[in-house]
Amino acid sequence: MSARDDSPVPPTRQDEVAAAASELIGGPLGRRALTGTGWWNPVRIVVLVALGLFALGMVQKLPCYNEAWFFGQGAQYVHACYSDIPHLYVGRGFHEGAVPYWDSIADYSRGMEYLEYPVLTGLFMQVAAWLTPGSDVLMHEQQMYWLVNAGMLMACTALLVVCVARTHRRRPWDALLVALAPAFALTATINWDLLAVALTAAAMLMWSRSRPLVFGVLLGLATAAKLYPLLLLGPLLVLCWRAGRLREWGIALAGAVGSWTLVNLPVMLYAWDGWTKFYTFSQERPVDFGSVWLIISQRTGSPLENANTYGTALMLLGCAAIAMLALTAPRRPRFAQLAFLVVALFVLTNKVYSPQYVLWLIPLAALARPRWRDFLVWQSCEVVYYLGIWYYLAYTSGGENKQGLPPEVYQLTIAVHVLGTLYLCALVVWDARRPHLDRVRQDGSDDPSGGVLDGAPDRFSLVHPSRRAALQDLRS
Repeated sequence: MSARDDSPVPPTRQDEVAAAASELIGGPLGRRALTGTGWWNPVRIVVLVALGLFALGMVQKLPCYNEAWFFGQGAQYVHACYSDIPHLYVGRGFHEGAVPYWDSIADYSRGMEYLEYPVLTGLFMQVAAWLTPGSDVLMHEQQMYWLVNAGMLMACTALLVVCVARTHRRRPWDALLVALAPAFALTATINWDLLAVALTAAAMLMWSRSRPLVFGVLLGLATAAKLYPLLLLGPLLVLCWRAGRLREWGIALAGAVGSWTLVNLPVMLYAWDGWTKFYTFSQERPVDFGSVWLIISQRTGSPLENANTYGTALMLLGCAAIAMLALTAPRRPRFAQLAFLVVALFVLTNKVYSPQYVLWLIPLAALARPRWRDFLVWQSCEVVYYLGIWYYLAYTSGGENKQGLPPEVYQLTIAVHVLGTLYLCALVVWDARRPHLDRVRQDGSDDPSGGVLDGAPDRFSLVHPSRRAALQDLRS
């Protein structure tokens, strides 16, 4: 029996777009090329590229950093460089030393009584506030607060791309999809989502290394920073059920519950009202920017007060469809594929889609379907939406001077975002239903991000024996 080939898979040998782009640096990698023999290994290159694009994203914010965040409400939208970070430094009382969750911020926030972010994100914001030097000029403090946060988020970016590069052992170059994603550079410093995204990527790396307890601990911490990482436990449960690996899933669940509780319990015990604010705000928030519900609301004139119910119903139906995909696919789908689908489903059914939410999907998309053409098609749609929301806000905040996108055009940009995400979802489903066409599996791999699931035989599935036999014929 021949030894398994663990050498990296060069993207220029599999992807026509990567091969064409490689002409800028000398063309596709040859068969006799020596790789991994010097300091410039794939992980280091990907990290440097990611940090370079992150820095370019900071440069894109310069018009706002210099003045647009502070002078003229519409200027930050016209320049498409808005960020929550400098505004919430004042709007959530950090400039006055308010302690998140304990101190009321109603005097600073125009009615928001407590910080409306999960506990670990609140801690991240507070640490940045402690590191921000004081100044007699409030604007200078806000600028420094954004720079401190940008530095911390840059560290999250480095962690993120390292984890993505190492999750699929033979495909480190797939992390370039994250590093070079246009929407990543544009949205990285809008808010604090990168903390949860990096922790989720670290959790997936640990699962791929068959360490379910560490995976659970990291996923619990990610959920303490943003709610969406919790969704990954759903598809993982179905995959472990099909593979007969429910014990490992239980260990992961215990680790997630334990770490989430450890982080949240002190705030729950001593600042209950502040702790619950994130959850009550999420529940009570009306239909907002970027969602299909906003299109319906604006077109019909209805506030859609039952949007939570509609969204939850669609989410449950979609999760049932993903579970059926996991159980009926001729070969057990890869973990990254189902993780992408469930988070994309949440994004599409939610009653708000902030432009930085694309960060949740980018690393999952790189692991689920590492094909440059389709990835860039989706990213183009996200850039259209990124520009659309800011020019719509420029239109609505411009008073009588209506410069920007009217509601009808903004609705088109929402539709572009939705259709682009659905397009990528459809391709992931296509790969799951036809695993012999899945690019990740074409080198003989089963599920590089699957950990204990990788290569495990099925214990339960709804696959007809004839389909299973047909798949075996294709693999042979």
